[in-house]
Amino acid sequence: MLAFLFPGQGAQSIGFLHRLAPHPAVDETLAEASEVLGTDVLTLDTAEALRSTVAVQLTLVIAGVAITRRLAAEGLAAQISAGLSIGAYAAAVSCGAVAFADALRLARKRAELMENAYPTGYGLSAISGLTERAVETLARETANDPAGRIYIGNVNAPRQIVVAGADAALDAFNARALAAGARKATRLDVSVPSHCELLARASDELAAYSADVPFRSPRSTYVGNRSARPLETADAIRDDLVTNMRYTVRWFDALTVMIERGATVLVEAPPGQVLTDIAADAYPGVHALSASTIAQDKLAETIRRRLR
Repeated sequence: MLAFLFPGQGAQSIGFLHRLAPHPAVDETLAEASEVLGTDVLTLDTAEALRSTVAVQLTLVIAGVAITRRLAAEGLAAQISAGLSIGAYAAAVSCGAVAFADALRLARKRAELMENAYPTGYGLSAISGLTERAVETLARETANDPAGRIYIGNVNAPRQIVVAGADAALDAFNARALAAGARKATRLDVSVPSHCELLARASDELAAYSADVPFRSPRSTYVGNRSARPLETADAIRDDLVTNMRYTVRWFDALTVMIERGATVLVEAPPGQVLTDIAADAYPGVHALSASTIAQDKLAETIRRRLR
């Protein structure tokens, strides 16, 4: 069974849309996105453009949809889709729960709300080598810290936890985590405090905006960010997309659900490889592939061989 994984903010790299191999489905996706957004989307993956949360989130959605459409044109569609954070928007398009154009408009609004709420001074850190419980204990100790409180944003793997907060608080927390036995504690290329209560108001505004966006029941399985469970209704998927900025993303639980439901080949959309590495490490019996590391003219056949 084939599953698609869609990476979140932090996976972006300069020029990654330009590295999508030419294909009619890819070209049509880029053209549609440019028309919907009113700008040439190939201008959004420059070093300068990617300083904007809006550009980063939009280009990740575009790349995810482009690769799934290319694979669909070659006869490959996923039975399960899941995305981390903004990647969930491409996953919702992949499973047929929302139209690409509507997902783009919703993603742009999401990114604008996040960026406007915290234009500078905030971000994320990845803590490797400590359990969620250990990181949660350290985070609770920051409740009254003058530098600011730290929140658990993502549980990507049993010992790979992402935390959110203000810059000074994150720097102090990284040092605290290393002193507590973390193997690594590093800032991510994300400029907003994603997946915590700091974005509660922005999430509420996005929920109100989404009321007029049409959603449908998915044609294939969609696994949510917040619950890490399969979501089967239009309203459940809408809620997952508009609230995932304010709640912890339980990615490893979502990955486990995909495996339990029979996924044997996992394909990560460009430009990421982090989700591939997590899956390969946790489930070595499953075929985890990063589309970014495989020649595009060989990707479909590589997937078919793994499925066989």
